[in-house]
Amino acid sequence: MADLRGKYDYAIQTAKKIGFDGAALQDGDKLNFKGTVKSEDEKNQIWNAIKTIPDWQKDINADIRVVPQPVAVGTTGAAARTYTVKAGDTLSKIAKETLGDANAYMKIFNANKDQLTDPDKIKPGQVLKLPV
Repeated sequence: MADLRGKYDYAIQTAKKIGFDGAALQDGDKLNFKGTVKSEDEKNQIWNAIKTIPDWQKDINADIRVVPQPVAVGTTGAAARTYTVKAGDTLSKIAKETLGDANAYMKIFNANKDQLTDPDKIKPGQVLKLPV
């Protein structure tokens, strides 16, 4: 029997890093991801990590559910703003469009350090949090 936890260690570590409330347990020739996350974005991060393995369909059973978090008392209740990266975007272009200042790109980078390691490396389809 293959060691699926080892094969999918990147996905398991990604899930741990974002606070996945659940487990990835091997049952025979399947790895079962079962648990909850706080947002659709977190769920997508786990799926993207799983899909880095080309034959993931034959190995994985996943039940990853989003449990929205209540807004803490004392906050304005304003939903966090996000931006989905399109082809040709740069952080400074996004900063100019959304914040009115191209030089504010580091604010966007700093708000997304959980998924970005370099301000010059963004990919179409990424959902970035925008600073308030």
